[in-house]
Amino acid sequence: MVRVPGWSRQVIISRRGATGNPAAVRAGDLFQVTRAARIQFSRPILFRVIRVLDWPTYDGWVWLDGYEVGPRLDAIARRSIVVRPAGLLPVAPVIPSRSRGR
Repeated sequence: MVRVPGWSRQVIISRRGATGNPAAVRAGDLFQVTRAARIQFSRPILFRVIRVLDWPTYDGWVWLDGYEVGPRLDAIARRSIVVRPAGLLPVAPVIPSRSRGR
């Protein structure tokens, strides 16, 4: 589990789960986009994929359409980004368990 500075929630980031296969990126996936995905992301962002675009790009890169996700895991900006899938780190939000009343 990782606490992202300035965020009220914790997320689980899989360092071993980076995907180098563009076909493995699907709508609804949540990723941490880091400098490994593209140099402009020196400050990592969380990104929820809407769709994988088939726009032309360099070999080993892919265009993604989606939302930058904010501290409460809500969409704060819609973006289209071109990244290397190997630099995308899958994220699973931590959902607090409900306490049971007696």
